[in-house]
Amino acid sequence: MSRIASPTVYVTYQGAPHDRFDRRYYVERHLPLVMQAWRRYGLERVAAFFPALSDADTTRDITLAICECHFRDEAAISAAFGSPEAAEVMADVTAFTDISPTRLRVAPM
Repeated sequence: MSRIASPTVYVTYQGAPHDRFDRRYYVERHLPLVMQAWRRYGLERVAAFFPALSDADTTRDITLAICECHFRDEAAISAAFGSPEAAEVMADVTAFTDISPTRLRVAPM
């Protein structure tokens, strides 16, 4: 019997290649903060992806970073984003970027 995929939230950062985005801080500080804050609500794992840039990507907004957050179930997503710890997670965004994140919720098929 196969396991049903966990619900996923993608957090993306769209901007120009020269926009401030500190990848090191994001991976070493922000993602551990996210796990520490939301694990108790059902966050199972997170992963960061940084799409490669092409020469054509120098003047237009592109996806600079993607965070993939896997949750135990739909209720866990609501609990995490509605938790008291959510304010600390969101406040930390300015430590690594000036770009506003976009959240996309993906449901398993």
